[in-house]
Amino acid sequence: MKQSLFVTLNFLISFAIGYVVWGVILKNQPSGTIPHSVYQGGPLVVVLMTIFLMLLAFVVERFISLYKVAKGKSSVQVFFKKLVTLLGADDYDGALAACDKQRGTTANVLRAGIERFQTVKDDGKIDAEKKIEMTQAAIEEANALEGPLLERNLIALSTIASIATMVGLLGTTIGMIRAFAATGNVEGGVIDAQQLAVGISEALVNTAGGLLSGIGGIFFYNFFVNKVDGFNYTTDEATFEVMQLFKQKVGM
Repeated sequence: MKQSLFVTLNFLISFAIGYVVWGVILKNQPSGTIPHSVYQGGPLVVVLMTIFLMLLAFVVERFISLYKVAKGKSSVQVFFKKLVTLLGADDYDGALAACDKQRGTTANVLRAGIERFQTVKDDGKIDAEKKIEMTQAAIEEANALEGPLLERNLIALSTIASIATMVGLLGTTIGMIRAFAATGNVEGGVIDAQQLAVGISEALVNTAGGLLSGIGGIFFYNFFVNKVDGFNYTTDEATFEVMQLFKQKVGM
């Protein structure tokens, strides 16, 4: 699925769910209950629910992508040990087959390098240094393609963290305006306690909603950035070891 389509569907579905929850489910809850108090947070609650549901969708997508797709089918360490053994025995076809079986970021990058080296290693018209340069170029090209896949939707998580906090602050401000308006409309020396409570409730609900999505967005953004850095480090370490092996084979 294309990134733009995924984001659009995520927004539309999240908004529809948020509107139904706020306008139907929470609205019909008994007065005085917490769900009804959330409803009194006003229309901005729909926006906060939309943001929160989008956050959950992005988190699930990142977990699936990083732990099911980018990691590969088995342990990277076990795969790499097997790969080094195959390359040491000059079994390049077996090494390529192992990469195809493993899949994932590291396997895809290594496969590009192995495939290029297998093509140029017996070419007498190309010197050893050029062969290594061509192999390194293939690895860098593959790494450049894999990088964006690892970092996809991380900007969205960071943006959600910022927007959620701002939307929550906006709701807080609107709620406090209503609360102070209730204290200003004094008839017969009596403040409208109901309107005052509604204003304060709206302010607090929006504050809580904004903080919930904001904290979640920051946490998961940093969590996934750390995981991506780990994948990049593992890939860089593996490609370095493979390149050292290739250099030995061409006599460098």
